[in-house]
Amino acid sequence: MPDPSPAPPPAGPPAGPPAGPPGPLSGVRVLELGQLVAGPWAAALLGWFGAEVIKIEPPGGDPLRTWRGVVDGTSLWWRGVARNKRLVTLDLRQPEGRALLRRLVPACDVLIENFRPGRLEAWDLGPDALRALRPDLILCRISGHGQTGPRRDLPGYASAAEAWGGLRALTGPPGGATVRSNLSLGDTLAGLQGAFGVTLALLHRARGGGGQDVDVSLVESVFSMLEAVVTEAAEGLIRERAGGAITGVVPSGAWPCADGELVLGANGEGVFRRLCAAMGRPALADDPRFQGNPARVAHQAALDAEIGAWAAGRTVAEALAALEAAGVPAAPVRGPRELLTDPQLWARGAMVEVSVGGRRLVLPEPGPKLSASPGRTRHAGGDPGADTDAVFTELLGLPADELRRLRAAGVLG
Repeated sequence: MPDPSPAPPPAGPPAGPPAGPPGPLSGVRVLELGQLVAGPWAAALLGWFGAEVIKIEPPGGDPLRTWRGVVDGTSLWWRGVARNKRLVTLDLRQPEGRALLRRLVPACDVLIENFRPGRLEAWDLGPDALRALRPDLILCRISGHGQTGPRRDLPGYASAAEAWGGLRALTGPPGGATVRSNLSLGDTLAGLQGAFGVTLALLHRARGGGGQDVDVSLVESVFSMLEAVVTEAAEGLIRERAGGAITGVVPSGAWPCADGELVLGANGEGVFRRLCAAMGRPALADDPRFQGNPARVAHQAALDAEIGAWAAGRTVAEALAALEAAGVPAAPVRGPRELLTDPQLWARGAMVEVSVGGRRLVLPEPGPKLSASPGRTRHAGGDPGADTDAVFTELLGLPADELRRLRAAGVLG
């Protein structure tokens, strides 16, 4: 019986900004097996700086495609996380799917995965098996607790990682319940560490070293951001939740104004004196209660009340104008609408417009600015399997009839 006719291949990647200079990772090929956030975000950062990223999705696609704001059937979050990637649908649960993956590995410099520890080994795709195919492969493994240790087998979620890693204990009002930023910080931090680790491993390899594993833990990615919290705890100094302020630094926090909220920091002696002058209270700078940061910390409630009374009688714009004129670091508390129209962010290229199916989308740009080899968004994340045929034709030389057979068998999407 002849093979059934395959479905027409998906549309190619959406249109993006004009071509620019090659990125610093141009020529590096990354094979991404991750789903949802941490692994895909690591790969997105590498792709933004020029790496060719081949993302392997299971049949039905990465679940992130349907998360949060969905427009025309696709998550807006997906458009940024999958930017610049070549999208391949391959069923790794099938032996033939894993066999195809093994054939791709020798053509790739990096493999990124964020399965629960042990999944690759169960598929006979652990580090030793992969390096038998490409000895200098860089394998980036992202998981909740890392590849070793007593909690290695627990699932990894950003919310749990933020709690295990100590961040949630420091977030929220003093004495109140912990709160979470409405973001997946644990995943994003792990993605940053993954991309950084891969870049360091590539540098090591370029200097004559071989391949290596990059073992990233969501929990440790959060834990690494805790400054001296653990060092202080070892000395009996326990940092607690501080609401909109920060422990041991005064004044620094958020104050309500007549029409919104203002954040300011003035803990240095010079800037504190300028704050007092901007408030029309220059004598506060000479008040013994407020001379030096230790004294201000001891009398924080009194100083916060002084700043609060001044802010409450002004609009955010009025207070901000006075503070900016005095050289005091301050900012309004802004939401997404304000960010979307911020001239500074647009001037810096922190956002880019792309076109997806004729619809204009705005994506935040994810990385630092490099003067000679900047990162860039070449296109937003596209349809499932948009590049399946092209990748297997270019890298493995599979003929059209073999692609049809694999698609009919459900190995390819």
